[in-house]
Amino acid sequence: MTASDPIICFGQQPCGFFPKRFLVAKILTARRLQSELGGEIVFFYHDSDHDPRETQTVLRRQDTGLPVQMNFAFANKIQRKFSPLYLKRVLAEWHTKTLRRLPAYVAPCWVDAFQSIDVTAEGMNSADFCLEMYRRMGLLDGIRVVRSSDPALRQAACEVSDFFVDVPYESEVVRARYIEGELKLHEGGDSYLTLPPTSFTKAQISPTRDTRLKWMQSGVHCTHYVSGAGEQAYMCKEDAPEIAYVQRDVIEQSHEAYIEFPA
Repeated sequence: MTASDPIICFGQQPCGFFPKRFLVAKILTARRLQSELGGEIVFFYHDSDHDPRETQTVLRRQDTGLPVQMNFAFANKIQRKFSPLYLKRVLAEWHTKTLRRLPAYVAPCWVDAFQSIDVTAEGMNSADFCLEMYRRMGLLDGIRVVRSSDPALRQAACEVSDFFVDVPYESEVVRARYIEGELKLHEGGDSYLTLPPTSFTKAQISPTRDTRLKWMQSGVHCTHYVSGAGEQAYMCKEDAPEIAYVQRDVIEQSHEAYIEFPA
């Protein structure tokens, strides 16, 4: 790699313990670009997101084709609603129960891959589990992963005016929105819970949707960015005009889980 080589980036939250097909489409598009342009592929893994819906996983029964929606179980309500995905702990009982169900939905090799992840490891969380599954599926071979939870990345990133802060609350760590000098948890609609004042550092800060591109680019310095149509619509491209924006290739059933053999 030289300073002038392309850096082809795509970004995504943890998106199911088997990845959603639109993530795989981003990966395939990035690999196609790399074959044409050379350079490096970077996966900006936004594991600071806290929305539990991000890891919903849609599988289909192999005998009937009927879909089912699965997700992680969470230790408590606070963790489920407000903790970042890199701190939502994986429960051993969830792993055991889900493992029993999987043979009806996926090939034996993916059942084995799921089983092989050690959920008893200290600090095992939803974001780690998803990333390990993607690796075991061969999807991330040769791809550098940059995590938004990485304190070093956060310290080096540019300052943004709109952001979240990871702070302790009710024996958990929650991702609170910084609004007019206060830290708030969104409880739905127009309802917010204001947390007690507390000091924080850049190592606790992650961006909002509107500031994510600028924040990410200050650490990744990509030349090309692969995204879906929805992401293209809301990104503040004026924050990074130096990037060539590429729409991901089309894939069918984009919000269902990818359970095919290595791409």
